[in-house]
Amino acid sequence: IPTRLQGTRVAPANDRGRGRSQVQVTLHKNESPSQWRAFARPAKRLEAGDAIEFTEGLQATVLAKDSGGEVTLDFNAAGDGLVAALERTGSMPLPPYIHRGSEGNPNDRHDYQTVFAKTPGAVAAPTAGLHFTPELLAALRQKGIDLCQLTLHVGAGTFLPVKSAQAEDHKMHAEFGELDPATAERINRCKRDGGRIVSVGTTSLRLLESAASDKEGQGPDQDPGQETVRPFRGETDIFILPGYRFRCVDLLLTNFHLPRSTLFMLVSAFSGLAVMKAAYQHAIAERYRFFSYGDACLLSLARPT
Repeated sequence: IPTRLQGTRVAPANDRGRGRSQVQVTLHKNESPSQWRAFARPAKRLEAGDAIEFTEGLQATVLAKDSGGEVTLDFNAAGDGLVAALERTGSMPLPPYIHRGSEGNPNDRHDYQTVFAKTPGAVAAPTAGLHFTPELLAALRQKGIDLCQLTLHVGAGTFLPVKSAQAEDHKMHAEFGELDPATAERINRCKRDGGRIVSVGTTSLRLLESAASDKEGQGPDQDPGQETVRPFRGETDIFILPGYRFRCVDLLLTNFHLPRSTLFMLVSAFSGLAVMKAAYQHAIAERYRFFSYGDACLLSLARPT
């Protein structure tokens, strides 16, 4: 069963406004209908209590600021009204390695969405899903491959490099995800029947492993009659490093990721560091395209020897 992201639509979460001076904010975590946590640049020009004026009457008040450049903003619009305002005034929060001029590229509003995108909530596209089209999904169904859906709203933390000397000290930003009971049962039934779970993207994989019965992936072997995953709704900040024991996913479709990123650590944990080094050497030699609009690979789980 391939699992994919359902409903996650990238919101135009970048916006420029003026407080004490011009500032750019990237919303990355929804705290309430009117409040978002955001990365601000330059954050040093903002203080708690400052007002930020955007275009078309959109305003925000800085409720809090931390030392890492994050701020909490309270907008004068909420819920669907805030989403509609961002659709009018914001731009797509593309990864930093995709360079655009000050006006951006209007095609990104369509191209940086998966075929599954519905409800705004993500600030980054689940890029493995960008490879799918309605025609490809129909072809998979004709082959007898069952498709099920889950939701994880990708946060801007997925762009952040690991700067800690020890990878274990890196703090993952929490992201909201949901795996409903019916989907959990389909996954469990597939595993009980000897089927394989193919995760479309590292984001789907992280949510599936968060929903696994043994969430830390360190417990004893499961009995075949036990659940593999349970319904899940909430935030996850699971950080998967080499040595992690995967409980659910058998195959992973994913793009080629930045070195020194949490995502490269995840795929190295999944398939083994030697396998990933060989795969990346091949990709470089064959001039594969990397990152969000790049090529994909299908990885097998490295089984313990």
